[in-house]
Amino acid sequence: MTFVYKQILVAVDGSGEAEWAFEKSIEIAKRNNAALNLIHVIDVRSYTTMTKRTPDIDDEVFDQGKELLDRYKKKAEAAGVTEVNAIVAPGSPKTTISREYAKRVKADLIVCGAHGLNAVEHFLMGSVSEHIVRSSPCDVLVVRKNEPEKAENQIE
Repeated sequence: MTFVYKQILVAVDGSGEAEWAFEKSIEIAKRNNAALNLIHVIDVRSYTTMTKRTPDIDDEVFDQGKELLDRYKKKAEAAGVTEVNAIVAPGSPKTTISREYAKRVKADLIVCGAHGLNAVEHFLMGSVSEHIVRSSPCDVLVVRKNEPEKAENQIE
């Protein structure tokens, strides 16, 4: 029996591991002829505690998220993925990805990096990827960025 993924949800935040997860998701989408749903979650809690929340800041943060996803979308389309959707959503990445949008897009696979940009939240409450694995309604692929191994005699 062969299983085919049809709706892949990829969480991206601009980190190196999210980039690697995105690259792997392109190949999975192409092999399965699946739709690629890119999601970038704006965790408004992280910037409202340090700044006075204004519509201009909100607009700027969401515009940056849209620009990030636009670059990813163009790259996926250029690589041959036929259906690419981009989602910028406010909320906590932990619940927005696995609970809300996985159901909304009927995801049968979520792809995410092992570590994202928010190291403070990871320290205080655990990683987003850990939470996605625990609460997801579908399969989850957690991607680690391949780091070249240092040669034993390499000078740093």
